[in-house]
Amino acid sequence: MAGESDYGAFMEKFILQPSSSSPDQELPLKGLTFAVKDIFDMVGYVTGFGNPDWARTHLAATTTAPAVLAVLNGGATCVGKTVMDEMAYRLGLNILINGENKHYGTPKNPCAPDRVPGGSSSGSAVAVGGMLVDFSLGELCLYYKLVFLFLLHKLDQKVLFVTGTDTGGSVRVPASYCGILGLRPSHGVVSTSGVIPMAQSFDTVDHIVKYACLGDYVKDNVPTLKHFMGDGLENQEYNAAPLAALSSAMRLLQRSEFKNNHGEWVSTVKPDLGPGISERVWEAVRSTDENLDVCHLVKTELRAALTALLGDYGILAIPTVPGPPPKLQTEPSTLETFRARAFSLLSVAGVSGFCQVSIPLGTYDNLPVSVSLLAKHGSDGFLLNLVETLYGTLKEQIEIAQELSYLSS
Repeated sequence: MAGESDYGAFMEKFILQPSSSSPDQELPLKGLTFAVKDIFDMVGYVTGFGNPDWARTHLAATTTAPAVLAVLNGGATCVGKTVMDEMAYRLGLNILINGENKHYGTPKNPCAPDRVPGGSSSGSAVAVGGMLVDFSLGELCLYYKLVFLFLLHKLDQKVLFVTGTDTGGSVRVPASYCGILGLRPSHGVVSTSGVIPMAQSFDTVDHIVKYACLGDYVKDNVPTLKHFMGDGLENQEYNAAPLAALSSAMRLLQRSEFKNNHGEWVSTVKPDLGPGISERVWEAVRSTDENLDVCHLVKTELRAALTALLGDYGILAIPTVPGPPPKLQTEPSTLETFRARAFSLLSVAGVSGFCQVSIPLGTYDNLPVSVSLLAKHGSDGFLLNLVETLYGTLKEQIEIAQELSYLSS
């Protein structure tokens, strides 16, 4: 486990050189370095899944995940594995996608040291935000002809980003909190081979729609969502009730898939888990599979509804998260409102399977802020081309806005 010099981002450091049969060939990622979340298999290394009991009860990987191989084959050098939330499980009140880990420590947010880095890909985002690497792999790398790597390398001399298919926000949230670009590819476009699953059915400029309006549209066009509209959601002033209902459906499915993937291991090993995570893991293991057919129908209806809204060339713009990163060691009970609002936003891409890019917009009160752009499932290339087109102008406008703010203060 690494220390202060690297913001506590790394579980283990090593050098894994690019693999190429033609050493003299000019590879597209030559000279770039990257880190890998401790959820990817890498031959000869134990994939620890953020928990020492998991590492203790599993053997070293005999193969390397295709996502990692793809980047190595592109010419990049891997410099180590990064800290993550235990078992990538962060769906409850006490977990709040913070990026905290009882066993390995919480990586320090380089953008706001007194704030959480976000999870579950906390170490990956911190390694990039702290300029320790050029990029990191969060959950599943999007090897889309390495277009995202090309794109960001062209935009700046050393642009920072995390790329991955996150389950419930594990790339988008830490990217936003650490002030870097983050990509959630369309669900299902990348092989999950060699990656420990959490909940695999989620692992993964015509329209700019306001948050509240989006909630109304979802309510009107996803009829099955009515099954999740109870429990006082209509009275939540801080939230858009239909998006909160989406979040409820997403968590039910994720809990069921987590149980199917890891319930037997948890029941047998009884691992030492951190506070909050332990309660939620055991809640999942003891749960019964109810309303799963309804949850799947919600996914189908939402994808169809948002596809009809955006068409081939539409973009949905929403906040990545509802506010700045919470302070470290904040009482969980005070974070419930923030958590609920965060998962409502994160569930839009999570349930629909749409691709999403979180774009940093500078700082407000010295804390990072961001916006997310979403495009329909399978439109990853279109979305990334748009980000390439907008990014330079966005940076210029952010610098102007911050300069005006400085002069008026």
